[in-house]
Amino acid sequence: MQTANDIRTTFLDYFAKHGHQKVDSSPLVPRNDPTLMFTNAGMVQFKNVFTGAESRPYKRAATSQKCVRAGGKHNDLDNVGYTARHHTFFEMLGNFSFGDYFKEGAIEMAWGLITKEFGLPADKLTVTVHTSDEDAAALWRKIAGLPDEKIIRIPTDDNFWRMGDTGPCGPCSEIFFDHGPQVQGGPPGSEDQDGDRFIEIWNLVFMQYEQLGPDNLVPLPKPSIDTGMGLERLAAVLQGKHDNYDIDLMRALIVASAEATKTSPDGAQAVSHRVIADHLRSTSFLIADGVLPSNEGRGYVLRRIMRRAMRHAHMLGAREPLMHRLVPALVQQMGDAYPELVRARALIVETLKLEETRFKQTLERGLKLLEEEEGRLDGNAALPGDVAFKLYDTYGFPLDLTQDVLRAKGRPVDEAGFKAAMDEQRRKARESWAGSGEAATEKLWFELKDELGATEFFGYDTEVAEGKVTALVKGDGRVEQAGVGDEVLVIVNQTPFYAESGGQVGDTGVIFSADGVEVVVKDTLKKLGAVWAHQGTVTKGTLKVGDVVELRVDTERRAAIRANHSATHLLHKALQNRLGEHVTQKGSLVAPERLRFDISQPVGLSAADIAAVEAEVNARILGNSAVVTRLMSPDEAKASGAMALFGEKYGDEVRVVSMGGPHGELERDYSVELCGGTHVRRTGDIGIFKIVAEGAVAAGVRRIEALTAQGAARYLAEREHLLGEAASALKVRPEEVPSRVAALVDERRKMERELADLRRQVAMGGGAKSDGGSAAKEINGVKFAARVVDGLPAKDLKPMADELKKQLGSGVVALVATNDGKASIVVGVTDDLTGRISAVDLVRVGAEACGGKGGGGRPDMAQAGGPDGSLANAAVEAIEKAISEKVVA
Repeated sequence: MQTANDIRTTFLDYFAKHGHQKVDSSPLVPRNDPTLMFTNAGMVQFKNVFTGAESRPYKRAATSQKCVRAGGKHNDLDNVGYTARHHTFFEMLGNFSFGDYFKEGAIEMAWGLITKEFGLPADKLTVTVHTSDEDAAALWRKIAGLPDEKIIRIPTDDNFWRMGDTGPCGPCSEIFFDHGPQVQGGPPGSEDQDGDRFIEIWNLVFMQYEQLGPDNLVPLPKPSIDTGMGLERLAAVLQGKHDNYDIDLMRALIVASAEATKTSPDGAQAVSHRVIADHLRSTSFLIADGVLPSNEGRGYVLRRIMRRAMRHAHMLGAREPLMHRLVPALVQQMGDAYPELVRARALIVETLKLEETRFKQTLERGLKLLEEEEGRLDGNAALPGDVAFKLYDTYGFPLDLTQDVLRAKGRPVDEAGFKAAMDEQRRKARESWAGSGEAATEKLWFELKDELGATEFFGYDTEVAEGKVTALVKGDGRVEQAGVGDEVLVIVNQTPFYAESGGQVGDTGVIFSADGVEVVVKDTLKKLGAVWAHQGTVTKGTLKVGDVVELRVDTERRAAIRANHSATHLLHKALQNRLGEHVTQKGSLVAPERLRFDISQPVGLSAADIAAVEAEVNARILGNSAVVTRLMSPDEAKASGAMALFGEKYGDEVRVVSMGGPHGELERDYSVELCGGTHVRRTGDIGIFKIVAEGAVAAGVRRIEALTAQGAARYLAEREHLLGEAASALKVRPEEVPSRVAALVDERRKMERELADLRRQVAMGGGAKSDGGSAAKEINGVKFAARVVDGLPAKDLKPMADELKKQLGSGVVALVATNDGKASIVVGVTDDLTGRISAVDLVRVGAEACGGKGGGGRPDMAQAGGPDGSLANAAVEAIEKAISEKVVA
């Protein structure tokens, strides 16, 4: 049997033998298309190549592209687990021609692969072509020998592919496999084409036109090929299965789920196992590509997928987190083809475990609420939308999860009601989603890159260099010259200025010429990863395209940036050593005044963690080892132990920065990372390292802020000065400040307690306890004791009232304290009188007399306040009057 891994390898090797470049799968977060939430097809990474905006060193390519369809236009989430071929994650096998071979080559290689390499019988294959594409029909007859009845003409857009309303497009040809008459369904184009007998396995897109507008197609000068074949569908056919979940790869994950839950992989639990197997793949690959669960954008889609799988794990009886225990099975199946799974394994495990632990805390309560609400419904009535929203808002149940729970019971959900309650949240989510990880690049910069080539960067070795101005950009267009006051982007053929990238800010400085031109550079940007744009203002003269200029970086600022950037490398390694290998960079800012480093870490760092990390980094700084940079291939770099950020684009050569001296049994340098930033020459140049802040920025992400060199020295000097002032004020040595402050705090608390006791004693009449009711009046047979005290805290009134009630034995007490011009009132009623007199009623009367409203408590003890403390005696009189009138609770 050909395994899924065998099929993937056979496909790529076949096209490599036919002159195709094997290209790694691009990340699931598209880098070149802001309209997509996730990569959903193999052609996404080649979009700019097809449009002509980008060129590659090869004209033929083959990939196995990982894809996710679980959000936006392409959303298969609801169907996953219940059908044979829906997935949130799938692999798209594809071969591409960029103006090289066209229909004949594509059909010939496709037919050779599926009938010879994979051995599918020709009589089981049917193809479709667009009605207008007689060329393709003729080639299928010629190359494959298919009769006309096996070449089906389709007049609809099902067989005409478009990138969008405008852009490259063309007819396509789909290859179908016939599972035989025992399966219901008819051939494509027939009335019962939606059956499962004829399954599409491959789509060949012939991009031969450009859509300029409605009904305006023009031929492309270089027709191209884009194909897509689902690995899972092909594996099902080659393994004699009719269900994608029965192929070896998916079955291995299903069996792992069954073994972990001690349930059968088939039968009543089959849907849950299928959901878990599919969602394990999508969640793990998304995490490996840098997506973490959150409440918006891609992170929210990830969380929905995770929680759907976790709910099914709960249905299977898993009472402890399950998903993270299945990661080894996934890595075993797919780790060789996708090494990012191996690199990110620790992070995947930690993220899944944390998310499932959190979700389990709310799942049972949410399900209980759902069950209670169902009990109030008649028959198969829909669950009200506001209830579904409450589940989402309070328990984190996405709508589709609630629907999934009710699906087996045949109960719908009032989606309109839910959506009405969700409108505002949905609007905010749409506004906050900015598309893909990088903004769409303007056409202007593609033109400049093609015309001028890449800017050569000299800044690793120097901070001053000459260059020739090759272009000027002002506003949205190119200009030939710029005068005083103009804001421009200056492009030169070579520069020492570092362009903002990888978290390191762009350099500032000055550009000037022998003719007296001066441009103050405020920032340096990198366009398309190759063109440096110096953003500045012309302060002297007129700068022209073609001028030879001198470029000078602000050296002091650059030195501070170098120190901070190198410190982030040491910090990264120290964090991994202290917290674990799951710690990976999730974002950074390297500026002259500070560094900010975001990491994947589920819980906060303790004071001990921070101290240990600081000590480890400073030990490496004091070691003053050389910072060594080497150029290597990406594979060599990774083999050497260099850390790389998955999803970053690396060329044929990468810079590997090593620092910190030998470390560990392998005698490798302490820190080894792929990095294009600028760094110190020796670690000692960093000076000193100090963490000044640590906190959460998102679920599973912590942010560390730190200082180095002069910034850290100033920070420590300021803290030392403050400590010195404190020691002087306390008349102790600096090292005695903590113990002296602790003693003062204890002494103050003791004095506050004593003062409170004295105030109570004074308020109680000097502390005499011989006759608690001696100062009480009798009103209609009810004893009434009242006191007005000044400066007594409101919190002390209730204990005083309790004491007075004990002294009275039976009666009512009223205490009014004045503070800062306001009144606080407490009324107490002994238990034997609460049936007739309510403390709440009396305290409200007192509050009203002081200009206040309300008050509350119990019949035996109530408290209120008023804004006018000068009316305290009036409050007592009002309470006394109310008693005389026998206010009854």
